[in-house]
Amino acid sequence: MTRREPEDMEDLMRIDDPEFDRVLECVFGIQSHERRTYFALLEIPGSTVSEIAEDLDRDRSNVNRSLSTLAEKNLVDRDRKILDGGGYIYQYYPTPIPEAKALMHEAVDRWATDVHGKIESFDV
Repeated sequence: MTRREPEDMEDLMRIDDPEFDRVLECVFGIQSHERRTYFALLEIPGSTVSEIAEDLDRDRSNVNRSLSTLAEKNLVDRDRKILDGGGYIYQYYPTPIPEAKALMHEAVDRWATDVHGKIESFDV
């Protein structure tokens, strides 16, 4: 029997000792490939799409989509670097783990507040 991965906070609560990467996926609603992209950036901040794609052995378009999702979740920032010969490239930087943890705490706190509100509004 294969272990089913948690998909949301409710699933995550059923796991006695979830690993950090699974908590990250659940709290931010990201997929494992997006999590792997984030961790790759933690290893080599300032990477380009091409560098990340090569490191993860993924297609550039898939890496671009992962980076867009991570940016929406405030887990990566993008800087434009002007090239000496003209043109530019984008370099990506991960949100540091302490800041990501703070974002996770905020998300869990919002979820808990919503659940507490639902409990309080319940009346038999």
